[in-house]
Amino acid sequence: KDSDASIYRAGIWKPRTRPGGFEGVGAIGLKWLQKAKAETGLLMAVEVANATHVKLALEHDIDVLWIGARTTVNPFAVQEIADALENSDKIVLVKNPVNPDLALWIGGIERIYNAGITKIGAVHRGFSTYDKSKYRNIPEWQIAIELQSRFPDLPLICDPSHISGRRDMIREVSQKALDLNYDGLMIETHIDPDNAWSDAAQQVTPSVLKQICRDLIIRNQTTSAEDFNFGMEKLRARIDEIDTKILENLGNRMKIAEEIGALKKAENISVLQTQRWKEILVKMIAEGEEKGLSEEFIMRLFTAVHQESIVHQEKIING
Repeated sequence: KDSDASIYRAGIWKPRTRPGGFEGVGAIGLKWLQKAKAETGLLMAVEVANATHVKLALEHDIDVLWIGARTTVNPFAVQEIADALENSDKIVLVKNPVNPDLALWIGGIERIYNAGITKIGAVHRGFSTYDKSKYRNIPEWQIAIELQSRFPDLPLICDPSHISGRRDMIREVSQKALDLNYDGLMIETHIDPDNAWSDAAQQVTPSVLKQICRDLIIRNQTTSAEDFNFGMEKLRARIDEIDTKILENLGNRMKIAEEIGALKKAENISVLQTQRWKEILVKMIAEGEEKGLSEEFIMRLFTAVHQESIVHQEKIING
């Protein structure tokens, strides 16, 4: 109330990774949401994970239902929810699955759409990872960008709370999402975050939430300014030229990898050379740091290059 918020999000059913944690207040919370709507005028939203949740939410006239990441990963569960919502006029939001699988995310959205539901949005909350990262759930922004490009009319909302896992990063991630033309933000707030029963580290107070909203900058997507457009064309032409060179160098690198594969085949040497791979990573991380590139980026880049090199070598060795 008295803020930029338009929807009140409350997880009354909370699927936890392990048993024993706070799993929400349950159906009793639906009455509380009705009262909150009467007092604030905000739309009410809850997470649903099965047909029973859907039935109860509809009976209490909840405005927005979202499908969580742990549910999106299960097509059977999504279909059960879609069947229970058939032809509903409610707003349905589909969070990305916990694993970075765009096809699975799109599949969940399609199941909801095929049930006759037209008010659909996607929520990007990041993806689980075992890798070292400053995020609780790595954003993998390119996956959400690809979803945007395939479905430009699909509202896309960012959940910076789950991506960051830390309240001090909420504004940073929120601004990044707005810079990428997201349509909204889903931010967790609590009057006493440190004593919240779940996800305490990623929650902010209502006053901090209001300040974050005031600080955020909504940028123009385009401009008619000639100097800007001319400058952008020149810079983009330089980037295109560099990108072409990158691909040429990668192609040449793979040719060398194939020559290495031939040598290994002749001497019956295994493809994976762990020590060599470690040496490459140490060297590239150090050189990348000198060029202003993060360790996380270098790890991801050279892991992809290394995997492709292995594919090329295996074709030679097993060909």
